[in-house]
Formats: sequence, structure tokens, C-alpha cells
Amino acid sequence: MNIGDKVRVTKIPADLPAEDKRLQKLFKACLGKEFVIAAFDDGLAELHVGEVFDQPSDKHRIWLGADHLKVVKG
Repeated sequence: MNIGDKVRVTKIPADLPAEDKRLQKLFKACLGKEFVIAAFDDGLAELHVGEVFDQPSDKHRIWLGADHLKVVKG
């Protein structure tokens, strides 16, 4: 995976805090959707996901490991 690759979110992290409902909602809304990798930080892909909530893409960001993503071919 590289910056600029389009990926699909295939699963959400199991260790998300259950009490953080906003974070749970954010990740669940991204499940199955496609995003472009904006950057990498400490081995995690940074995805700009604001459009899931009809906002600018960089309004919301999530970071996921490669095992939570699948590269989408053109």
C-alpha cells in the first residue's frame, strides 16, 4: 500500500473504546467504503473520511493498519 492508493475499509479495530460512541459511529460509518490513503503514521494508513458525514474529506480522519484495508484496483 502506498500514499494515493484507493482502499476499502474491510473491518474496524476490535480495541476501539466501547464507551466512545462517537468514535464507534465514525469507524462503523466507514466500513465497506472506499478512501484514498493520505499518509502513513507509525505503520497506520491515514484516511480522510469526512465525506461519510457530508463534510469536507479532511474534517474527519481515521488511521488503520493494512489488515483492516483492501486495495481497490482502478
